[in-house]
Amino acid sequence: MGGKQDGDEACGKPAKYDPSFRGPIKNRSCTDIICCILFLAFILGYIVVGIVAWVYGDPRQVLYPRNSTGAYCGVGANKDKPYLLYFNIFSCILPTNIIMVAENGLQCPTSQVCVSSCPEVAWTVEISQFSQNVGEVFYTANRNFCLPGVPWDMPVIQSLQQELCPSFLLPSAPALGRCLPLLNSTLPELPGISSNTSISQGISSGVLDSLNARDITVKIFEDVAQSWYWILVALAVALVLSLLFILLLRLVAGPLVLVLILGVLGVLAYGIYHCWEEYRVLRDKGASITQLGVTTNLSAYRNVQETWLAAVIVLAVLEGTLLLLLIFLRQRIRIAIALLKEASKAVGQMMSTLFYPLVTFVLLLICIVYWAMTALYLATSGQPQYVLWAPNASLPGCEKVQMNTSCNPMSQPMNSSCPGLRCVFQSYSSTGLVQRSLFNLQVYGILGLFWTLNWVLALGQCVLAGAFASFYWAFQKPQDIPTFPLSSAFIRTLRYHTGSLAFGALILSLVQIARVILEYIDNKLRGAQNPVARCIMCCFKCCLWCLEKFIKFLNRNAYIMIAIYGKNFCVSAKNAFMLLMRNIVRVVVLDKVTDLLLLFGKLLVVGGVGVLSFFFFTGRIRGLGRDFENPSLNYYWLPIMISILGAYVIASGFFSVFGMCVDTLFLCFLEDLERNDGSPDRPYYMPTSLLKILGKKNEAFPGDKKKKNK
Repeated sequence: MGGKQDGDEACGKPAKYDPSFRGPIKNRSCTDIICCILFLAFILGYIVVGIVAWVYGDPRQVLYPRNSTGAYCGVGANKDKPYLLYFNIFSCILPTNIIMVAENGLQCPTSQVCVSSCPEVAWTVEISQFSQNVGEVFYTANRNFCLPGVPWDMPVIQSLQQELCPSFLLPSAPALGRCLPLLNSTLPELPGISSNTSISQGISSGVLDSLNARDITVKIFEDVAQSWYWILVALAVALVLSLLFILLLRLVAGPLVLVLILGVLGVLAYGIYHCWEEYRVLRDKGASITQLGVTTNLSAYRNVQETWLAAVIVLAVLEGTLLLLLIFLRQRIRIAIALLKEASKAVGQMMSTLFYPLVTFVLLLICIVYWAMTALYLATSGQPQYVLWAPNASLPGCEKVQMNTSCNPMSQPMNSSCPGLRCVFQSYSSTGLVQRSLFNLQVYGILGLFWTLNWVLALGQCVLAGAFASFYWAFQKPQDIPTFPLSSAFIRTLRYHTGSLAFGALILSLVQIARVILEYIDNKLRGAQNPVARCIMCCFKCCLWCLEKFIKFLNRNAYIMIAIYGKNFCVSAKNAFMLLMRNIVRVVVLDKVTDLLLLFGKLLVVGGVGVLSFFFFTGRIRGLGRDFENPSLNYYWLPIMISILGAYVIASGFFSVFGMCVDTLFLCFLEDLERNDGSPDRPYYMPTSLLKILGKKNEAFPGDKKKKNK
């Protein structure tokens, strides 16, 4: 007795009977007010960061290329000229690395001009055309690739010396808004470039791969356009299968769990049989580990008898352990099955809960989009910088000009003694209040992303828990169930428990950010680490992973207690943890049975949709008629993968609601066992199936409790 009492005190005292308790507390007060104020202040600051980013940022730097003067192509005066043409594309690649060029925004030491279309044929200025004017060589031949404002009567040789017009053109295609040469184009005779230099040698394969990626992207869009309605049909099938699986659990939960358990036992039994056969064959051959010795080739151990004997022993131990657990825990497995049936009944009574994940998805999407746009605007908050530049600074007249000094692009330099001297765009400034605080603002944004995402997920869990708790604590079902349980729980959670949800979300966010920082450090130092450092880093990562899993588990149950009793986060987390520790065996059994069942449901939905999609999009289903023929596709696997991914998302959304329902009903069931004893004054709220399994009964008739409460 003393030991049992000490154990009960270690896990907290059982819940006491409360005659005023009738389910989720209606008259509650705000919880964790300080955390609520902190969270609202943080959100206000997050909005201010977004406004600052919107004021100072310019995402056009990423979306549109710039010409030599810093003007955007495809915007404003260049609206009809969306593509950027490099006069000498080889100056971007040959002197430097493509990675460095990409980091500089693909800015090259050559003139760049916005054009309406990229060149289609190869062309170069002939020596005989040097004495002609620009109008004859370029404008009349429809080669509108010179810089704006180049006079018609300017000699061609002068325009080439000042890089006002290109000396050659290559057949190009637009990629990332820039005219990049095609792989199969042939180089004309170009000054300074050997004749055996190919386009693939001159232009980085990474840049040219973007052209191939563009063709693939076009084909992908074509396939999606051809098959989008059939993809929607596949997603509708996934929705129907998920819904049917949940609604039919009340009828087949017991047989289904039995089939799954027998399936696991059968797999282990087959594994024992297969390993024994392998061991017997190798034993007859005399293949022993003493002949093999110690080797680093792990595949060689498959050919020795001791490996398969060890596998037989391990599988036999697992099989025996599982059988013993099934024998001694059969009562608790029956409780888990009854709770699964009750959860299916609760979802059937409140069908609106199945579609609440759509609300969570929309809120998560808003959080992610807001963070992405804020980060993009912050990254492009620098002001453009312009410097003096000339195509050849060694020419006479240019020695007195200080190149790379700041200038105003609206007023071009007047020093005409230096051929081609212009004010061109260089980069974006890193000075200024916003730029100096850019790192801190980005860190603030990352914290805002994690905190808001976890808060939205916490909101969904608490709202669903409130709705399902109102189902369990209704003595007469469905008469005592509130009219709008989901909307009532949503309003109640937002009004009273924003701070508690923010508290739990903040703790989880800090752990997740620590994991991200640790992963970043590990990736940066991976090459310089010794085995001891790698082992320590691996231990830290493992500890943080376990801590994150534990906090998620604790938060989930704390939100359930908050939804029922309306207490603050710390008290709710403590009460939930103690309640679960007092019933640890039931927790483990229910958790594993639920996980196994939901895994089977996901495999059923995703596998069914995947098989149907494969047979349909590959044309293996015949006789469906003309209206149901599979579309002609470039990549038949694309709609199949989209259908499988969509089916997994839909199944996860439905089964997450079901899992939350099971967890909520389980905590309510444990509280019910501790609070009540089945007497007329303290009747159980659990269903009759659970009462029969536990060997208990209510002495009060249905309705007596309701009359007494009145």
